[in-house]
Amino acid sequence: MTAVQEERSTDDLKALAEQAGRDLEDASALEILQWAVDTFGKRFCVTSSMEDAVVAHLASRVLKGVDVVFLDTGYHFEETIGTRDAVEAVMDVNVITLTPRQTVAEQDAEYGPKLHDRNPDLCCKLRKVEPLERGLKDYVAWATGLRRDESPTRANTPVVGWDEKRQKVKVSPIARWTQDDVDAYVTEHGVLTNPLLMDGYASVGCAPCTRRVLEGEDARAGRWAGRSKTECGLHG
Repeated sequence: MTAVQEERSTDDLKALAEQAGRDLEDASALEILQWAVDTFGKRFCVTSSMEDAVVAHLASRVLKGVDVVFLDTGYHFEETIGTRDAVEAVMDVNVITLTPRQTVAEQDAEYGPKLHDRNPDLCCKLRKVEPLERGLKDYVAWATGLRRDESPTRANTPVVGWDEKRQKVKVSPIARWTQDDVDAYVTEHGVLTNPLLMDGYASVGCAPCTRRVLEGEDARAGRWAGRSKTECGLHG
């Protein structure tokens, strides 16, 4: 199968994504990624928060040198930046680091300090959503590490779907995996993971808005704890 042509319409891409979501529901993560690479070629990329490198590793088995897009918000834990650097050094991927238009200091000067405490939605928009939209402009499809078991808001994540906000095909090859599946893959293949996962963090985001999870909480409970906010805007 040849890579999808640039002139394919948005409606055609949406239909393609929705059909693939149905056809590939029971496919393996590698089969889903193989479909994405066969269909979109170099206009397909992986996004990674560097919580772990599982999807990047899977994709590199299908496409050597696959683009792995990372958002450096300026608020990451040192361990997250270290994981990115390690992934870039040892894996057969092309890490692309995106940054917001403003540094943290410039944002503080315009909006006041600690915008993340006063208006976390705006902070996420400025430091995550807008940079990603710019960074994805040359791609037709992107892959994420979303899993259905992470939280109720992600329970219906399709393995392939349509990203209405960005008008792109969104691939979630490990959507059906459990944490046990992730752990088993990491162990089998020696995949890099963020050290914070061994220190009580089940989901790793920006340092000011992330805490360790408590026993019995879902994996996303440590993000924006005490707020109604559950997503940064990248996925909903």
